[in-house]
Amino acid sequence: MPNCLTLKKSNCKNCYKCIRHCPVKAIRFSGNQAHIIGNECILCGQCFVVCPQNAKEIVDETEKVKVFLQSGDPVIVSLAPSFIANYDGVGINGMRKALKKLGFYDVEETAIGATVVKSEYERMLKEDERDVIISSCCHSINLLIQKHFPQALEYLADVVSPMQAHCKDIKSRFPNAKTVFIGPCVAKKDEAEHYEGIVDAVLTFEELTEWLSAEKIELEREMDNDVCSRARFFPTTGGILKTMAQDTPGYTYLALDGVDNCIAALKDIIDGKVHKCFIEMSACVGSCVGGPVMEKYHHASSVKDYIAVSSYAGTKDFEVSQPKAVELKKNFGYIEQRSQMPTDMEIMNVLRQMGKFKPSQELNCGSCGYNTCREKAIAILQGKAEISMCLPFLKDKAESFSDAIVKNTPNGLIVLNEQLEVQQINDAARKMMNIRSANDIVGDQVVRILDPVIFMNVLRDKRSVRNERVFLAEYRRYVEQSVIYDQESRLLICIMRDITDEQDEREKKEKISRQTIEVADKVVDKQMRIVQEIASLLGETAAETKIALAKLKESISNE
Repeated sequence: MPNCLTLKKSNCKNCYKCIRHCPVKAIRFSGNQAHIIGNECILCGQCFVVCPQNAKEIVDETEKVKVFLQSGDPVIVSLAPSFIANYDGVGINGMRKALKKLGFYDVEETAIGATVVKSEYERMLKEDERDVIISSCCHSINLLIQKHFPQALEYLADVVSPMQAHCKDIKSRFPNAKTVFIGPCVAKKDEAEHYEGIVDAVLTFEELTEWLSAEKIELEREMDNDVCSRARFFPTTGGILKTMAQDTPGYTYLALDGVDNCIAALKDIIDGKVHKCFIEMSACVGSCVGGPVMEKYHHASSVKDYIAVSSYAGTKDFEVSQPKAVELKKNFGYIEQRSQMPTDMEIMNVLRQMGKFKPSQELNCGSCGYNTCREKAIAILQGKAEISMCLPFLKDKAESFSDAIVKNTPNGLIVLNEQLEVQQINDAARKMMNIRSANDIVGDQVVRILDPVIFMNVLRDKRSVRNERVFLAEYRRYVEQSVIYDQESRLLICIMRDITDEQDEREKKEKISRQTIEVADKVVDKQMRIVQEIASLLGETAAETKIALAKLKESISNE
């Protein structure tokens, strides 16, 4: 499969939105980046549509087409009938005029090929006597069956798509021509690449619009009416059926859109629950008018698009020359996937690593993109997903880590809201204030346990206070207190370090120092008297002795 969809790594934000919307979970996460798994992808384009960061890109073949135009060979456009819904009020003649200004030789409607295809479906129903026939117009549905439901391959109509039928017809009339399909589909780029020699390049409506804008070419709003254009219904849900006779006895004719609905039908078909039925299947909701490019950029309602198509479609078929059935044959083979199903034991081991030790812990919330925790575990073992993609697991892990820090820190922690109501209190703080249980204070005003003045000041000034010594008289404790205001969460966080023992030790040392000074004073006085007595007897002054003793006293006082 060519790289029709690519990833802009710089834009991927690891939000998992693409995997949540991928109907076949064909996306692998590695290094916090989403990677499309080529052999599983059905190119429905949903990841492109839903990505909020525009991290998915459709490969642009505009430059390739420009080279064709410079070659000298005629380059003819096969224009998807959904164009009428994408370009409001512009008919085929208006499109032809604009595209010829770009250098194209001519523009024809893919609906011509659709007429050929529907006629072949009618022949198969009447002559081949098949039990169930699934339409093969939608390449994404074809890939879905080839890759994920190979048991249903026998029911897939072995007929070319309208795009291929039309381009074959063009090349039969213009042997040297290059064919370019323009439509709302990503998968058509893969179809053209896989079946070489029929369609030479594929452009999306978005690519065409950008090209016209760059060349300053405006589309003329002019409509045309052609009674022989019934196949213009093809890009709508049930559009194929609207063009078919539906007169084969015993057959039920059914139209399904959306991959999920198609998957459910395929399961029923494989299980033998469906018989004598022709099923039109479209991967996109609303069929081609709901294609990924139109859904991404056009933003029209399906009702409006359907009305645009139906009002433009005729009541009779295009006049075409029907090729032989053999010329319309298309072989669909099984496309093998590399992923193997892990054992139940391996799945259980991964579930345990995710914190899922019993079924009740498997929340199946879908936040990771997978429908169940078990599917997620299988994806991990297949190398598609990482354990860290489980948001409840990460949340519990983060909360557990945070709770462990709060619980085991020796510092008291109290969290208040802006109404000064206690939101959280840890064990150390409860111990300081003799609070039996957190439930006794959580939700109540902080004034019940602490002087609220400092909190009011911090809340008013939006300025934190750090390492302030406070005596909690009620609890007979000294604390070194910090009150921090978190503007983002609008919470007040009080951190208290119990310094009561330190303060008691300091006061004890101060008491000892005072007592020592008092003793020293007494010793000095006593010594002075003795010295004076001796000095009087010896006739000497006691000045030097007094100075020495005074220094001794000063030294003791400073300890």
